[in-house]
Amino acid sequence: MDRGPLGAGRLRQTDVYVGGARGQRPRVPVNPQALEQLAQRVMRPDAFAYVAGGAGAEETMRANRVAFERWRIVPRMLRDVSARDLAVARAGAAEGIPVIFSNQASRPMEACAEAMGEAPRWFQLYSSTSNELVESFVGRAEACGCDAIVVTLDTTMLGWRSRDLDLAYLPFIRGKGIAQYTSDPVFQRLLDEAPPPERGRVNIAALTTLLELTKAFPGSFWSNLRSTKPRAAATTFIDIYTRSSLTWDDLSWLRGLTKLPILLKGILHEGDARRAVDAGVDGLVVSNHGGRQVDGSIASVDALPRIVTAVDGRIPVLLDSGVRGGADVFKALALGARAVLIGRPYVYGLAIAGEDGGREVLRNLVAEFDLTMGLAGCASVSELGRDSLTWIA
Repeated sequence: MDRGPLGAGRLRQTDVYVGGARGQRPRVPVNPQALEQLAQRVMRPDAFAYVAGGAGAEETMRANRVAFERWRIVPRMLRDVSARDLAVARAGAAEGIPVIFSNQASRPMEACAEAMGEAPRWFQLYSSTSNELVESFVGRAEACGCDAIVVTLDTTMLGWRSRDLDLAYLPFIRGKGIAQYTSDPVFQRLLDEAPPPERGRVNIAALTTLLELTKAFPGSFWSNLRSTKPRAAATTFIDIYTRSSLTWDDLSWLRGLTKLPILLKGILHEGDARRAVDAGVDGLVVSNHGGRQVDGSIASVDALPRIVTAVDGRIPVLLDSGVRGGADVFKALALGARAVLIGRPYVYGLAIAGEDGGREVLRNLVAEFDLTMGLAGCASVSELGRDSLTWIA
C-alpha cells in the first residue's frame, strides 16, 4: 500500500475526516476505553469477561497501564520528520502484521493459513502433558508456513480469574477454543483411547453445553450428537492441555523438533532472560499474559528495561501486555523492545465489526504511532531511545 507523502498517520486521519464529511463514521471507536465499552455491549457477558478479565483483583492489569502512564514522551523540536520510517509498522499498516496462531483457537491453523495467503504467521505453543501432541502441533505449524514458535511459559496452569469463576465459565468445556486439538490426529487418537465421559445430571444448562460441544466438534452435527466424542474432547483437553512440570530441560527437546526460531513468552526476570540466551532461544516476549495469570505481578513495561539490559542485544526482545495505543508502542520501542504484541484491542475490533473492525484497530494503532513519532521529533524507529522518555514517580 503506497502511503505517499502524508505518512500512515495523516493518511488515516484524512480518510476518517473526509469520510465524516460524507456521513461515514469509523467502524470501531478510536479511544481505547470506548472500544472496550462498545465491545462489552455487543459481546456475550461470559465471552467479554473471559477476554477482558484478569487474575484475582486484577491488580496486574491495572499495573500494566499505570506503568505505561509513568513513562512520558519528551518531544524534540525543529527536526525534519516529513518522511518517517516505521519499519515493521509500515507493513502492519498494509495488514502484513504477523498473526500468532494459538493452541487455544476456534479454527484450525491450516484453515487460518489458507485464508491468510502469504501473510506472515507464528505459532503460540502451550506445552501439553502429551509430548506426541506437542510434536504434532509443531509439525503442523511448520507445514502451514509459520515462521516461528512462541512458547508460552506463564500458563502452565490457569490463573485465578475472578470474572470467569463468578460466571462459572470456561470456554474450553463448551468446545470453544479447542479446534487445534480436535483437528489433530494425535488428539483424535487420544479420544479413541479415552474412557467414556461420565453422564451428569440432565438440565437446560447441560443440554445447552452439549449442543455447543456438538456444533464445535468436526463432522456432522447429527452424528456428533449421537457420539460421546464431543464431550470426551472437552474432558481430554482439560486433562492434558497444561504442563506444570515444564522446565528448561524441555526446551532442549523442543529445539530438537524444529529448525524454526523459538521465542519464550512470559519472561519477567533478568535471570530467566540470561538463561534463555544461554539455552539458545531466538527471542523473548516480556509478558505477564495481560494480567491474566498472577495478580500483583510486575508490569511488563517495568520489567522490559532490565530484560533488555540482560540480553544485551544478543536476541530480540518483544513486549506484550497493556499496549492500547500508538504512544504505548513508542514507549516500548524507546525502552528497547523490537516490537509489541496486541491482544484485547484487536479482539474488541473483531467483536464489533468483524474483519473490518480488526483491521481498523490495527490501522489506528499504526497511524497514532506514526504521528507520535513525528510529533516527538523522530523520523525513524532507530532514533527512539531512553532519551525520548522521562519517568514520573
